Amino acid sequence: MKILVAISNVPDTTTKIAFSDNDTKFNTAGVQFIINPYDEWYALVRALELKEAGKAEKVTIIHVGLADSEATIRKGFALGADDGVRVDAEGPDAYFVAEQIATYAKANGYELVMVGKETINYNGSSVGAMISGFMDLPFVSLATKLDINGNVATIEHDIDGGTQVVECELPMVMSCAKGMAEQRIPNMKGIMGARTKPLTVVPATGTDKLTSVKSYSLSAGRTTCKMIDENNMDELVNLLHTEAKVI
Repeated sequence: MKILVAISNVPDTTTKIAFSDNDTKFNTAGVQFIINPYDEWYALVRALELKEAGKAEKVTIIHVGLADSEATIRKGFALGADDGVRVDAEGPDAYFVAEQIATYAKANGYELVMVGKETINYNGSSVGAMISGFMDLPFVSLATKLDINGNVATIEHDIDGGTQVVECELPMVMSCAKGMAEQRIPNMKGIMGARTKPLTVVPATGTDKLTSVKSYSLSAGRTTCKMIDENNMDELVNLLHTEAKVI
């Protein structure tokens, strides 16, 4: 079985966010980029565990992005991925990204495509489902456990009020959530080996994006908390009527 793991290049969580060009572009100056944690900690690590258990013969990572994202791909190599693919395009929206990944996966016969549940910069949680749609394959979202026996995947995922266990024949697509695996730290052997692992660069297909960004804006941030004396009910009622906001 060959596994394809999609990774996204995202700003580190400590990054100070800023915008340029009249708030229409994210300002990347001085920003440290990392593998999207959900892609790394859950999807990639579980794929590597399956390979180590003899249930997968190869783990490939794929990323839609420009050359400046290759350091992020090499981090995936350091963790243990066998090889990688970079689709040479900026990736303007989820639809475009999903189509690029699906096209490559379909052409190269991957039995399992894994993604993180969402990216920490856009939180769209839509790429996995779109990939399955493009490939006309089954899709399981927000998976917390995965095991493979022969050609059948047994998957757990959370639902309202409990956990659901499903079985699905390969090939398939899935998104991975907390519980799937634990974070790994690359060792020195992995870091050194990452330099020589093969990275294939392929051109993007002619897919058009479906969405465009009009503008970005920063959140208002935390506001101060007003403390009201427990005996001053009138003031509390007044503030609820005049200042409280329903979210």
